[in-house]
Amino acid sequence: MKRKQFEPLEIDTFEALEYPFPKHSHTYYELVYIFKGSGNHHINKIIIPYKTGDLFLISPDDEHFFDIRKSTRFCFIKFNDGYFESNKHLVPDNLITASPNDIMRNTHLKEEKLIFDEPCKTILQKTVENIFDYNQFHKISDSPIIFFQILSIFGLIREASVKMNLKINSGIPKKEDLITFIHQNIYSPEKIRIQNISEHFNISKTYFGSYFKRNFEVSYRKYITDYKLKLIEKRIQAGQMTMKQIAFEFGFTDESHLTNYFKKQMNMNPSDYKFQQIL
Repeated sequence: MKRKQFEPLEIDTFEALEYPFPKHSHTYYELVYIFKGSGNHHINKIIIPYKTGDLFLISPDDEHFFDIRKSTRFCFIKFNDGYFESNKHLVPDNLITASPNDIMRNTHLKEEKLIFDEPCKTILQKTVENIFDYNQFHKISDSPIIFFQILSIFGLIREASVKMNLKINSGIPKKEDLITFIHQNIYSPEKIRIQNISEHFNISKTYFGSYFKRNFEVSYRKYITDYKLKLIEKRIQAGQMTMKQIAFEFGFTDESHLTNYFKKQMNMNPSDYKFQQIL
């Protein structure tokens, strides 16, 4: 059974002696906080004991349920893929290497229970309580206050994972390393697609575009277009290569695709551009 959710963010809480849902998965992500109680959490065929103050991360890839031993009060913070995407302009750079969605899918954080030392344990409890209380009076899905509260929970998860030697990211890449990679692979369009370059630098593809623009003050697409165009202009000006050779060098299907690309960007075809350079 797959439980569905249509709002970007929802908060739910209840207390039970018996968990009301059988083994299931979701179409959304779920942070499950234990306000009180004890029992076992069954996730992906792994059994992890739980008690008051524990936090569990559930992603759409997971199947889980709770086996309650002592009456348990749960708090569920449920969000979909669009929640962090719509708020990515608020996310600091130190989250781009592993977005909240990436962290939620991290298998290391499912195989071991997160351990929160003080004062993090108390901060986590108060943060979840703040989110729950706010939800009683206001719409939360578009609230910046709640967004930053939830981000702070991921900050606590990061801190706990570091203490437990659980690796969830590899740090922010140096700007010069990123630009060097682009320049070296400008002739291979497939390598510099966001999907591939984000994987190469272990940056969440969801945040790659906003990270690049924030650091280079230009969109990633425009940077690639401008740099590629500058190199093509130099090839045409030098007059040492045919358009067919230039097209092959930059990964265009054929000469006509290169001509159309150049004309779209420069509002003139390559032959006219070359003629202008001679004058």
